[in-house]
Amino acid sequence: MMHMTFYWGIKATILFDFWKTDSWLSYILTLIACFVFSAFYQYLENRRIQFKSLSSSRRPPPPRSSSGVSAPLIPKSGTRSAAKAASVLLFGVNAAIGYLLMLAAMSFNGGVFIAIVVGLTVGYAVFRSDDGGADTTTDDPCPCA
Repeated sequence: MMHMTFYWGIKATILFDFWKTDSWLSYILTLIACFVFSAFYQYLENRRIQFKSLSSSRRPPPPRSSSGVSAPLIPKSGTRSAAKAASVLLFGVNAAIGYLLMLAAMSFNGGVFIAIVVGLTVGYAVFRSDDGGADTTTDDPCPCA
């Protein structure tokens, strides 16, 4: 039966029936995996924000031609469209990882919960704390947002 309150112990089922911990070794490896995936989530979020800022960066306006037209009718696609595609792809991967982390935390095992929160915190400190507030709208503590 699944726990519906926090509990402490080495016996836990994480995400799938085949991911069960029944010894200290498997439990410690599970906690390490949760920590690494949580930090990796923050790394991917940092990459996504950088791609997003790259795709939305404005280029200097083109010089005016003799006819008075200042911009082409069909803009050239290049780096910005590739950065936007990468940003969209990373958003999907990040959302999937975020929801998997949320479901792992819903195993209600105290150690798994702490490993995820500490992993998110360390990942934020390492990968995202030095961005200078480039995109403060994405500073959301919920990994599944």
